[in-house]
Amino acid sequence: MTTAYLSRESLARYLDRSRITGAVATPREANLRNIQGFLDGDQHQHMGVEQTKDWTYKSVFKLMRDRVGINEDPKYTEGQDSISAALCIAALDKYADIFSEAVKGRKRLLFATGHPAGLAPVYARLARVARKSGARVLRVDGAIPFEDGDVRQIEDVVMVEQYGGLRHTHFPEPMKLVLEQLAAEGREQPDLVISDHGMAGYAGSQAKLRTIAMGDCNDPGIFVAEAQGDVEVTVPLDDNVAPHLYNPLVDYIISSAGLAGQDRR
Repeated sequence: MTTAYLSRESLARYLDRSRITGAVATPREANLRNIQGFLDGDQHQHMGVEQTKDWTYKSVFKLMRDRVGINEDPKYTEGQDSISAALCIAALDKYADIFSEAVKGRKRLLFATGHPAGLAPVYARLARVARKSGARVLRVDGAIPFEDGDVRQIEDVVMVEQYGGLRHTHFPEPMKLVLEQLAAEGREQPDLVISDHGMAGYAGSQAKLRTIAMGDCNDPGIFVAEAQGDVEVTVPLDDNVAPHLYNPLVDYIISSAGLAGQDRR
């Protein structure tokens, strides 16, 4: 199967058209509320990130403006917010370089998501390409109890299950549990974690593992982790559109990583 990969310019237009970037669905109110929530240590917003700098509301707002592309006017407090396609693609270039280095070096990779309805298929496809290219995609045996469900792996991607369904979570504990299980079994830790939300935050900020991430404009914690050097890159995007809409974005990562020959959907 031959895939037609988009140029940077075509991809930017596509990302805006599909609302992965541009005028995204995330409301401005949530973005501003979550900045304060992160600073206050809200359990859903701290994302396992230990603050190593003196962050203020103003400095986090500036970070989200510069790294994500939210509306730059602090007086704009209600309505639709935005993500920059240019910033997204610049981050994708770095993401692809790091992914390529790890895959071609046959490193140990761990994929995980707190957004299974949107991003799980993205990571599953990257995992397939990585394995076909000779990387070691780590597997987690069985299910690890967590709250009213468990942490499990589906198509090489760690996710949280609850009441028979897959759960959206910002919590860092699922990543902590997985890494603890690997250690208890005498297995080596991942060389690279590919994740988002609290699982990426914990891996990079607390476990000190090499980590690349994706984050929405209402996820300031994971961008703070990048700014502190805990996460190597965080790609700004709407993290919960229909999974098939991410296909051109994943095409771009795989092509930029020089792994297109291993991509057979």
